[in-house]
Amino acid sequence: MYTLLSGLYKYVFQKDEYCILILGLDNAGKTTFLEQTKTKFSKNYKGMNLTKITTTVGLNIGTIDVGKARLMFWDLGGQEELQSLWDKYYAESHGVIYVIDSTDEERLSESKEAFEKMISSDVLEGVPLLVLANKQDVEVYHLVGGGFEDRASDCMSVPDIKTAFSDCAPKIGKRDCLVQPCTALTGQGVNEGIEWMVKCVIRNIHRPPRQKDIT
Repeated sequence: MYTLLSGLYKYVFQKDEYCILILGLDNAGKTTFLEQTKTKFSKNYKGMNLTKITTTVGLNIGTIDVGKARLMFWDLGGQEELQSLWDKYYAESHGVIYVIDSTDEERLSESKEAFEKMISSDVLEGVPLLVLANKQDVEVYHLVGGGFEDRASDCMSVPDIKTAFSDCAPKIGKRDCLVQPCTALTGQGVNEGIEWMVKCVIRNIHRPPRQKDIT
């Protein structure tokens, strides 16, 4: 009888909570992605002005509910001196979202180095990984003959980024992994990324969720 009542209580009054890390270099768009996520998945949430978000120094936290799952996000600062703190959160995490600024080719190798160090951690073995090629909306205009402007993309594509990170594949292993285009500023790709992550953390039996009372 106790087991039955306990199970009923958990079904009605508790949610499965999953902790998701949002990592990447500074200025990649991590906090903007988090704000868009909270706006899209939390009713009546009034987010901050996305064009005025500044560099994270430390930690931003956000929570959303998707069905019976509750996602708690830890958005960590991406400056080089703060990356040494990332591994302090690995053991409690159920998923990782790694954000890449696809307009900043000069820092791509730096981003790859941080990424490779992160996925090399044994503590994150088997944890689902969502890689976001952010800022896919950025375009530049070039003057052409006759004074007309020719518009062209000024960002690396998903295939470009996959190629640059290809030698990281062995360290990614058999975990769930998706590389997806995203524009955090407009919200493009946010829903798809979050819904994919929810499915992955729920089915990952190696990292059971935490039980939290519904509030």
